[in-house]
Amino acid sequence: MQRDLLLLSEIIGAIERIIQIAGDVDLESPELDRDRIDALLWNFTVLGEASNQVSDDIKTDHADVPWSDPVRLRNRIVHGYWSVDLDVLLATAHNDLPAMLLSIRAAREGIEP
Repeated sequence: MQRDLLLLSEIIGAIERIIQIAGDVDLESPELDRDRIDALLWNFTVLGEASNQVSDDIKTDHADVPWSDPVRLRNRIVHGYWSVDLDVLLATAHNDLPAMLLSIRAAREGIEP
């Protein structure tokens, strides 16, 4: 369980950072510079890697969390980084991650000592 607590905390941190970085920017924003793009890619990678390593028990107990989505996105970033669609990353940050963050926080609270 300690490992799952660590992984869920990593997921929460990555999601919070992605949401913060994405903020209200879009592809036309001057704020979306190379450093922000790199930070988005890194945090999506952390999110996917940690999601992949969460125990099967946690994944089963929290089947409402789309565990495989961040893993697939991580694989796309790592293995096809030259063709990642930033619109997809920003849309995911704005539309999908806030709800996932709530679900992951609930999962962590369920196993905290």
